[in-house]
Amino acid sequence: MSYKEKIKKEIEEGIKMKQKLISGCLDAIDRACEMLVNAVKDGKKIYLCGNGGSAADSEHIACELVGRLRKKDIAVGAYSLASNIPVLTALANDYGYESVFAKQLAVYGMKDDILIALSTSGESANVMKAAEVARERAMKLIVLTGEHENTLTGMADIAIMVPSHDTPRIQEGHMFIGHIIASVIEGALHT
Repeated sequence: MSYKEKIKKEIEEGIKMKQKLISGCLDAIDRACEMLVNAVKDGKKIYLCGNGGSAADSEHIACELVGRLRKKDIAVGAYSLASNIPVLTALANDYGYESVFAKQLAVYGMKDDILIALSTSGESANVMKAAEVARERAMKLIVLTGEHENTLTGMADIAIMVPSHDTPRIQEGHMFIGHIIASVIEGALHT
């Protein structure tokens, strides 16, 4: 049995989603890159959060910014709030799972730092609480989500809404956008 047709269909759907990013998300991605480059140049920090696959994506994007995407001499202060398992489990146990990102952001986040909140649905309680703390601390908020308006997009300075309702396609879009952001920041900082 060959799986080629299923594989081909998945690839084609990924290509279609990426093509839709040009017409539907280019301006939002551009504004997010400008905001992030300016923040990094001003010595501000970038925080990221998300659940499940979005938690992994937040770690991956932070890794590309801190380590490097392509250029070895560029490093950005970026932190995934999903990375510290002892902190996450302690906060979940003591304050409830909905507070795991908000409590960290309340300690680390400063005025004009940036929170990048990833949520395919835009309705994750712990991501929304982190967004609320970002607002309270006068941080900027970039939201990566799916194609529909949701609670998080209403809170965002910039909402990048991947044009899909399919979770795997949305997460693919988020990671693709993360790589674009890292590439643009590297290009802007590389002299």
